[in-house]
Order: sequence, then structure tokens, then C-alpha cells
Amino acid sequence: MHVIVQIPCLNEEDTLPATLRDIPRRIDGVDRVEVLVIDDGSTDRTAEVARAHGAAHVISFTRNRGLGHAMRAGFDASLALGADIVVNTDGDNQYYGGDIPALVRPILERRADIVIGDRQPDTIAHFSPAKRRLQQLGSRVVSWLAGVHVPDVASGFRAYNRDAVLTLATHTGFDHTVEHTIQAGHNRLAVLSVPIRTNPKARESRLFGS
Repeated sequence: MHVIVQIPCLNEEDTLPATLRDIPRRIDGVDRVEVLVIDDGSTDRTAEVARAHGAAHVISFTRNRGLGHAMRAGFDASLALGADIVVNTDGDNQYYGGDIPALVRPILERRADIVIGDRQPDTIAHFSPAKRRLQQLGSRVVSWLAGVHVPDVASGFRAYNRDAVLTLATHTGFDHTVEHTIQAGHNRLAVLSVPIRTNPKARESRLFGS
């Protein structure tokens, strides 16, 4: 069983070392764990830092193309490298890499095609009350549209089996979380959520301008 942890990055030279350090290289039931960094046109030393801190594979775009394109490039490369499971995490060290075994376990046990890490947004200290309410509302709406229960639809900490990677399409440069959740529901993929931990906030999100 081969797991590739892919990390789309844009100017993450400061936070990437901690992100890479937290990723377990041994997981029960898994033969090999590798890290793939997709450098989405960074203007800093992201690619160099990735190689220096243990990334087995690095893809570098010549200019910023957006998260959706970085995700697609990571999926395509992971399939070509023979991955059975692809885990997606962020280069800003938001998600605790030590929870990757919990994320892949339902796939190893053949209970899920996609596993989404539930940050339990109500418990995240730096989320404002308004953001918590919006997270809840958004998750409920997307769960209804997809026909699956996903308590934290905005979470980018996810594991996909090979069938899911082959099934899901990423057509835009924007965020993939809602798109993939709805596609998964419509394609009748088995989707589960597991509680995961987060690290202290290192910087503001770059997904939105405001």
C-alpha cells in the first residue's frame, strides 16, 4: 500500500519545514509514505525548502495557477507514481500531520473512498463567532446538495483512494473542497469524516482576498 501526501504550496518557505516534520513516514498497514510538494509559482524558496526537508517529489509551476490546478497536478503525479491513497494537506501547517493515520484508516479498512478531517470549527479559538456560524451553514448546505453528511466541508485535510482520484474532476484554479464534496455525493462515493487536530494559526488564509 502506497500513500502519497501532497502539499499544494504558495510561498510557504517559513511554515513548510514544520508541516513536513509532522508527517509520519510509517503508518500501520502502509508499505510506503512519500511526500509530494506542488509549488504553485512561489516567489520564495518553497521548492528548495521542500527538497531540503524530505519531500520526495516536487512539482514547480512557472507562475501561480491556483489551488485547483495544483490539486490536479498533484493527483496526476500521484497516480503516475502508483499511489493507492492520496492525502492532501496545507503547507501553512494548519493541520496536524500526526493525524494522517486516522485519516487513511477508513480507506485501509475499505469503509470509505474519501475521508475528510473534521476540525470541529466550534472549538477553533481563532475563528470568530461569525466565521463559525458561516462554516456551519456552509457545511449544512453543501451536505444537502451532495447528499452526504460532512460537518466541516471547508477542510482541506483529506484522504482519497485511487478510485476517488480517478473519478473527481478539478476544472478551476479555485478551492476544491466544495467541488469535490458535491462530486463525491453525486458519484455515490463513500465519504466519511473523522475528527482531527489543528496547529496554532501561523498566517492568514490565502484562499480569499477578503
